[in-house]
Amino acid sequence: MNWNLDQLHLFVRTAESNSFSAVARETGRAQSAISTAIALLEADLGITLFERSSGRQPRLTDAGLALLAEARSILQQCQRLDGRALRLARGEEARLRLALDEAMPYQPVLASLQALADAFPLLEVQLSSGAQGDVARKLVQRQADLGLLFHHEQMPAELESQRLGTIEMVTVCSPQHPLADLASVERRDLAEHRQLLMTPQDSRYPGGEPISPLLWRADSFYAMAELVVRGLGWAWLPRHVAQYPTYLGHLQELRSDWAPPPLMVELIWRRDTALGPAASWLADCLAQELLRPQA
Repeated sequence: MNWNLDQLHLFVRTAESNSFSAVARETGRAQSAISTAIALLEADLGITLFERSSGRQPRLTDAGLALLAEARSILQQCQRLDGRALRLARGEEARLRLALDEAMPYQPVLASLQALADAFPLLEVQLSSGAQGDVARKLVQRQADLGLLFHHEQMPAELESQRLGTIEMVTVCSPQHPLADLASVERRDLAEHRQLLMTPQDSRYPGGEPISPLLWRADSFYAMAELVVRGLGWAWLPRHVAQYPTYLGHLQELRSDWAPPPLMVELIWRRDTALGPAASWLADCLAQELLRPQA
């Protein structure tokens, strides 16, 4: 293969303008130079790209028409390569690995990722999700670049964090649970029934302190919701988890004299790794989306 990208460019421009002279004027070259470049391309490819009749404009042959789309595709790929190289030279990440707590509200995350795709179309994104504790672990082990999680007090020392917003918590039980019959639930009422609480004991989430001596723990808000649906206890859940379509009609929100404060949503990253442009942009977008009222 002896043809080059310049010849492909001249081939495409000639096909689009139907004129060697027009391409010559556009590129600042002699018309003979354009004709020679096309002829050399034809020789390398072993086919005739243009029909040349005296006094007539060059017209694509069937073979030329078949190869025109291929030539355009190669040139477009070269443009993408140049564009990505320029972005990398300016410090933009080639890849962004985002780990998030599985209980994050979907809408702000999805809206932010859609906007990220528009703002950084060449960025490779890898998503992973997990239960409480998994996100920070991925960052510590360098398996993720950014983490989105609910704040807890025992954050690994290697990580930096940025507060993005808060998520409201609600007290719920199943409609068949004895607490569901009470117009208002006091702390002593809650203490008489099994409480479902976040695990493990050292997570130190706000509101992670038990009220009831009867206690089950889980490492996932969705796992807790499943247990509540089955009447196995009451729990504090993020409102968007309690309102997840699967649980509509199967969970009842209780009016209570006490509920934990909202969960703080944080973005985390390793202290020894500075945030790149895409990561910083995503952090700002997530913060804006979390401030929007959630349906």
